[in-house]
Amino acid sequence: MRKRNRILLAAGITAVILLAFFIPRWFNRPAINTETTAPAKPLAAPSPANNVVPVNVYIAEPSYISSGIHATGSLAPSEEVELTTEVAGKVTNIFFSEGSAVKKDDLLIKINDEDLQAQLVRAEFQEKLLSEKLERQKILLTKEAISREAYDQLETDHNMIVADIRLLKVRIDKTEIRAPFDGIIGFRYVSEGSYMQPGSKIARLVDKSSLIVEFSISEKHIATPFLSKNVVFRTEGFMQDFRAQVYAVEPRLNERTRTISLRARYDNSRGLLLPGMSAAVTVITNESAHALQVPSEAIVPDISGVSVWTVRNGRAVVTPIETGDRSEQMVEVLSGLAAGDTVVVSGLMQLRPNVPVATTNIE
Repeated sequence: MRKRNRILLAAGITAVILLAFFIPRWFNRPAINTETTAPAKPLAAPSPANNVVPVNVYIAEPSYISSGIHATGSLAPSEEVELTTEVAGKVTNIFFSEGSAVKKDDLLIKINDEDLQAQLVRAEFQEKLLSEKLERQKILLTKEAISREAYDQLETDHNMIVADIRLLKVRIDKTEIRAPFDGIIGFRYVSEGSYMQPGSKIARLVDKSSLIVEFSISEKHIATPFLSKNVVFRTEGFMQDFRAQVYAVEPRLNERTRTISLRARYDNSRGLLLPGMSAAVTVITNESAHALQVPSEAIVPDISGVSVWTVRNGRAVVTPIETGDRSEQMVEVLSGLAAGDTVVVSGLMQLRPNVPVATTNIE
């Protein structure tokens, strides 16, 4: 009896659970339309406008580009000299001002030459006397009134006094210190009335209208033909590039540094730069005035090479390219792009081929 009751109880519980599961589904089912129902319309495809990717772009335009070998150098004057004297004597006149421009052969210093002038006058009188006597002796020689030996001796005496006159004039010329070339004269180290010895320093004369850029490069570049190469350099105090041209290459390496020295000439006619300034030098080995460049962040590398995303008819297109020289921010494009092409530089991760794009940095 008890066993039968347990069986009936279990059956009742099972029936209740089934009714609790099926009755709600029965009452919530949709009503069946006996009429013919039209097939459901497919969901509309999302509007392309909803998938537009905003990007920043760069317009590829021809521009100047250069690359080369970098070095550190300094500027030197094309001409420079320490003015000194070759003779001893007292300074009688100074004809220049410190820091002034002088021309070649301008008189700068005059040293007392009174003793030399007196000797010159005396020698000139002697020369005149001997010259007149030599003319008379020449007439007598033709008439054989004097010996040839006597005439030769007189002629020798005359030639020696002529040589003395030339020597005195040279010594007098050395008492006048003149500018050997056009330039700017620096501080003077003598005063009027001071006594100078041979080799005494007078001043420094510098021609800075043309400067020499001196620098050295590693021996690994020795095969490069540097002569007549263009050079670009920068100096402290100027935010601009200056251009020069290599005109001389040292014929041997520096054994201590294993470098080769070069010199380039810079036209400093505007007087912007001064000798002694340091210079960050680049010897141009590759130069183009019509090169195409793109920002480095636009480059997309892959296993087949490199490419960029371009915008054509408002959609993204993968464009394989060939690259050349690189700078800190730009990359030269040798092939694959044309002037005026629009290159994507941001939003690259969201791009897919033919996806619509909207440029945000160009109106």
